[in-house]
Amino acid sequence: MLDPDLSGQVALVTGSAKGVGRDLLLELARCGADVAVHYRTSGEAAAEVARQVSDLGVQTTALQADVTDPDEVAALFDGVETDLGTVDILVNNVGAFAPSHWEEIDFETWNTVIKTNLNGTYLCSKAALPGMREQGYGRIVNVGYASSEKGLVNPKNFPYFVAKAGVLMFTRMLAADTQDDGITVNAVSPYVVENSDEFPAEAPRGRWATAADLAQAMQFFLDPDSEYISGQNIEVDGGWLPERV
Repeated sequence: MLDPDLSGQVALVTGSAKGVGRDLLLELARCGADVAVHYRTSGEAAAEVARQVSDLGVQTTALQADVTDPDEVAALFDGVETDLGTVDILVNNVGAFAPSHWEEIDFETWNTVIKTNLNGTYLCSKAALPGMREQGYGRIVNVGYASSEKGLVNPKNFPYFVAKAGVLMFTRMLAADTQDDGITVNAVSPYVVENSDEFPAEAPRGRWATAADLAQAMQFFLDPDSEYISGQNIEVDGGWLPERV
């Protein structure tokens, strides 16, 4: 691990009560950041993560919000600022998945996937920017999907692919818009992570990505020496190509 020194910084990881989000948040805490655990329905799991963070000797808080609701996102950031201070690091991790042919899912499901993955990234980034701009520093890392760069076309999980492609374009556009503000905006894009709900038949390099693999890429973007790197996407996919698996 790169292990950048994040002491004195405040980090918010969306969807960090469970899974990859939890592991990324714990890694930030190990690097010295004070961290906000975000959850929507997993209050008990969030409280347990907060207890683990406290054992690492940094400050923490657990806050509930629906990241697709502008008012709740505003309240989330107000809560982080009250409990910990201005958000220096935002990791947009939360997402939704619909593993069905696109013609078989209803509009509500389609809209939920788009809103959670893409609108949630937009709303949280927008809420983080005023504080980051005021202090002249900020790091935003969005969790994408490797197909966005490779042009994979698959009618299954259609809205997820569409939303993650939008996240990557949003990353690049926001990076351009914040280039004079001391803020970097980048993306980390896995293929399949080991705790996913659904697995293809074969894995690149004989295994799926781990949270540690994603954390390695995330830490690179957070390292102080990476201040000139923005609008970029690191694929954490073991060299996956659609025709190979």
